Amino acid sequence: MQAFDAVVGDITITTSRTKIVDFTQPYIESGLVVVAPIRKLNSSAWAFLRPFTPMMWCVTGVFFLIVGAVVWILERRTNEDFRGPPRKQVVTIIWFSFSTLFFSHRERTGSTLARFVLIIWLFVVLVLNSSYIASLTSILTVEQLSSPVKGIESLVTSSDAIGFLKGSFAENYLTDELNIHRSRLVPLNSQEDYEKALKGGPSGNGVAAIVDERAYMELFLSTRCEYSIVGQEFTKMGWGFAFPRDSPLAIDMSTAILKLSEHGNLQRIHDKWLTRSACSSEGAKQDVDRLQLKSFWGLFLLSGLACFLALLLYSIKMLRQFSRHSLDTSQSASVRSFLAFINEKEQVPSSQPKRRLTSDQIQRASGSNRVVHQDEPLTV
Repeated sequence: MQAFDAVVGDITITTSRTKIVDFTQPYIESGLVVVAPIRKLNSSAWAFLRPFTPMMWCVTGVFFLIVGAVVWILERRTNEDFRGPPRKQVVTIIWFSFSTLFFSHRERTGSTLARFVLIIWLFVVLVLNSSYIASLTSILTVEQLSSPVKGIESLVTSSDAIGFLKGSFAENYLTDELNIHRSRLVPLNSQEDYEKALKGGPSGNGVAAIVDERAYMELFLSTRCEYSIVGQEFTKMGWGFAFPRDSPLAIDMSTAILKLSEHGNLQRIHDKWLTRSACSSEGAKQDVDRLQLKSFWGLFLLSGLACFLALLLYSIKMLRQFSRHSLDTSQSASVRSFLAFINEKEQVPSSQPKRRLTSDQIQRASGSNRVVHQDEPLTV
């Protein structure tokens, strides 16, 4: 004989329970999460490094030097600013590279290839500069909160006490699936017990964190801003209504739940009761992600291709000039000769501008019985 027609409440849908009863569609998504105390981070003297990840800083610095070296190669044969003793040339490369960050490089670029590389790189620098300033401004103005517990992984590897709701399946999951010793688990009965245990901490006969279902934790956090969910949800489940096996009511209730979900009513109910409205005025935690290389690899790829293409065209040009030079001078075409040729200062012919004659100059030339053409350059 059936002892019930339906079970209504916060019933977690699990595999073992589906063998006994029929569940409706879940009316709320839930899963196990970790809740721990959070504290405000103090401003650091090295806060200006936080907008970029270490990898982003390294790649950016390397590209500054690469672009400087490429421009130096393209300019050194014709540009006096990029010639001189080796020490001066190294300083010039470093100075020119990082001065592009402020668009204040004093060295002029004359070759078309160098200007092409520089235009692409200045665009990359403009994007990086704007992104860095925006991220740094956000970091310095948004309240930064942190917790010594980073998620379930840090809890598993530590030896701190962990709280859980007494009678929930979280205990078996922590011991059976995550292999956490039962001596570390502290059963708690209410939200007041949660708060007391978290305030005590591991050193005060409390716990380092609470592991419970997200819906319970969201209700707990809705009025307590000094705690927060840390890490990601590490199980995926839901709550549903239970009915006897093969009960037609399960299908009807599932249909009704799906209609509520499609019209957004379930989300509105969730936001009304589980949103942290009490913390919004006090500055709830806002994560400011550091800018990573994966967000800018396209820009670096564009700059790298520009450098490669410029060097390729420059090499072809130099090989053609060296071939003509070798034929004219009967010089052997060796690698050493080619490098010496590239290192030579190329003489750029300068044309003297023509000046038009004035009427007085024409008269003086006529008086001296000398025929002067209008395009003839004057000699003094």
